[in-house]
Amino acid sequence: MIDSWLHPSLILIAGGLLLPLIKGYPRKFFLLMVPVLAFINIWQFTPHGTFGVVQFMDWTLTFGRVDSLSQVFAYIMGLMCIIGTLYSLHVKDDVQHIAAWFYVAGSLGVIYAGDYLVLFLFWELMAFASVFLIWFRKSKDSTAVGFRYLLIHTLGGLVLLGGFMLRYQAVGDLSFNHLDVTNPQLYTYLILIGFMLNAAVPPLHSWLPDAYSEATVTGAVFMCAFTTKTAIYALARGFSGMEILIPLGVIMAVYGIIYAILQNDCRKLLAWEIVSQVGYMVVGVGIGTELAINGTCAHAFAHILYKGLLFMGCGSVLYMTGKSKFSELGGLYKKMPMAFALTLIGGLAISAFPFFSGFVTKSMIISAGFSEHLLWVGFLLTMVSAGTFLLTGLRIPYFIFFGENRCSDETWEKAGEPPWNMLAAMGVAAFLCVLIGSYTPYLYSMLPYQVDYHPYSAYHLSETMQLLLFTGLGFYLLREKLTPLNVITLDIDWFYRMGGRGFFWLASRPIQFVDSCVSEAYRAVGLIPLMTISRFWSWFDWHAIDGVIDGIARSVRGLGSSVRRVQSGQMQYNLFWAVSLITVVLIAYVLV
Repeated sequence: MIDSWLHPSLILIAGGLLLPLIKGYPRKFFLLMVPVLAFINIWQFTPHGTFGVVQFMDWTLTFGRVDSLSQVFAYIMGLMCIIGTLYSLHVKDDVQHIAAWFYVAGSLGVIYAGDYLVLFLFWELMAFASVFLIWFRKSKDSTAVGFRYLLIHTLGGLVLLGGFMLRYQAVGDLSFNHLDVTNPQLYTYLILIGFMLNAAVPPLHSWLPDAYSEATVTGAVFMCAFTTKTAIYALARGFSGMEILIPLGVIMAVYGIIYAILQNDCRKLLAWEIVSQVGYMVVGVGIGTELAINGTCAHAFAHILYKGLLFMGCGSVLYMTGKSKFSELGGLYKKMPMAFALTLIGGLAISAFPFFSGFVTKSMIISAGFSEHLLWVGFLLTMVSAGTFLLTGLRIPYFIFFGENRCSDETWEKAGEPPWNMLAAMGVAAFLCVLIGSYTPYLYSMLPYQVDYHPYSAYHLSETMQLLLFTGLGFYLLREKLTPLNVITLDIDWFYRMGGRGFFWLASRPIQFVDSCVSEAYRAVGLIPLMTISRFWSWFDWHAIDGVIDGIARSVRGLGSSVRRVQSGQMQYNLFWAVSLITVVLIAYVLV
């Protein structure tokens, strides 16, 4: 057991609620202090065990389950929360920081959840907090994309909840453990679909490129790190070794890199790259061996850093120039040399360059594929790695910072180095990308299993350098063909977009048709009689109440005079007629 009851998510939520009360110079200190305290709290969870076990009705809820798998994910997410908050230190809008911290709190809550009820609570917190990071951009497109993002994740949450309920009905247990993937039930597939949606596995992926490219500059840095990697953790916890994930992951990796080639917007290209890179992790979960799971965890760790660095680099360009399309940029290395150098490190890291983080993590998954005699998996993922270097290691730096200067005069005048806090955050992420690639025990010691893996073998080095050199030569020869164009790329979401329009047509047009038919029928039988009846009913409805009240009043007065005439024997006679009159009038009114 772990003695601490202080959940890191609680620190972030409490910090977010207190933030509006902090003003002036202490505000920036408070902004950095909250995620640092959360990270320290994560770091001190070294022993295995549980904390925050609560009895709720008939269920035992576990808010903190700590083991080697949860710790490696929680460690990097706590670290990324510090980097992301440092990057957004200049943002004066408290609500953006609150949304980001609640979003990270949801992610950490899922990672430490020991049962499905707690997991679902924090899973929905992630969705509802992160959508504000899209809406806060306050553009027409971001508003629409945010609603779509929320709708899709709400649907995914409902599918997930259905799976949890069916599983509880079947086994009577809410514990979040590994599921039986050899004999899957309906609830197994529902839970799998819910996790896959957040991991952006095709065909459930289209929300990601739109959402991440339309988020705020700082919001995209948080979003690229947490949603998909939290889903990878959930898949690794519950579905390791499920073979259907292997082809899905390979399709994901290839699909993402193809669509990334077609993008003109640098942040949308990076978003499609997330789809591709997460595909490696899905493959690792599907293989399910100790080496593959280690590779999945290591690659998720490295991916959070270098993808965050790339989004910070492209975000700094957007922040300073207001532009993110390749066709509107170029030659900015003269104006933003520091931002260029740091962004280039992120590009080399994601491209698996030696001595950078991708080299020592991505290769673990590919090696696991070859070890299990999945040759087609290893070869296809190696090809995707070449495409990653082509796009992220070469295309982004070339068309933003070099190449033809396509900047307008206004854009060129506004260009310059971003604020110090943005450069500092990029510097921290860049340092960690180099540290992981150069000193492997830093990351390898955190992995769930002890596996003897040495990335710096002569074969791996020669293979990687040949791949990178030939990819670089191909880019140099074909760079004109890779010039970005303003084109619309249709994706799988086209089908449900059109389906939604069809549903809207069916829901609106037939109703309008029926309404017009009724109107014509009114005219056919004669509008004047109908209007006369309508007016008569309005008159009756209005005046009948007065008539009833007047009749009751007259009856009461009659009863009063009847009391005075008791001696003459008229009381029973008048009382009978008074009650009869009231009853008849009320029954007639109700019937009409």
